[in-house]
Amino acid sequence: MSATTTTSFDALPATGFIRQAQLIPHVVPFSSATLWRRCKSGEFPKPVKLSERVTAWRVGDVREFLDAQQKGGRK
Repeated sequence: MSATTTTSFDALPATGFIRQAQLIPHVVPFSSATLWRRCKSGEFPKPVKLSERVTAWRVGDVREFLDAQQKGGRK
């Protein structure tokens, strides 16, 4: 995990939601297309639909994913 990802991981709130613009490239080091592909395949947590036009990820789920990646495993 890069220093940027680690710093962003530490800066995430303990609870709540994070939008795609906050995830890429600040928290996860991949493109929007890769993010959605990984969500679809189950490699990355699925987002939550908060309203008709708002989709976000639970910060806890993202933290679990990043922690598993840092430890070399999958969620």
